[in-house]
Amino acid sequence: QVQLVESGGGLVQAGGSLSLSCATSGRSFSRYAMGWFRQAPWLDREFVAAISWSGGSTYYADSVKGRFTISRDNTKNTVYLQMNSLKPEDTAVYYCAAADSYFNDYVTDRADEFDIWGQGTQVTVSS
Repeated sequence: QVQLVESGGGLVQAGGSLSLSCATSGRSFSRYAMGWFRQAPWLDREFVAAISWSGGSTYYADSVKGRFTISRDNTKNTVYLQMNSLKPEDTAVYYCAAADSYFNDYVTDRADEFDIWGQGTQVTVSS
């Protein structure tokens, strides 16, 4: 069973950058598609970005396209989210999630297709 632990959140001014990491435990990390979601107060959880098991396919929400980059290092069992040009509306708790793709090269933005979730890390962007 894969377990996920996010880190790297914090407080940053608008226009700044943050890099989130999601470290995983478990021997099967490389076969999982990975995703990042976020949830702001009083709002539903929303999709941010996803990456296939190989890293060959990525998918972004329109709101972050061109500003955020998802990547992974299967040798380190870690997935990353580089966030640039941050805006106050990016403020949220960011969650890492894993979907067992059995080495099929797919990505998804559907939260119900991710069956393992981390505890979240807070990102706050001040104006």
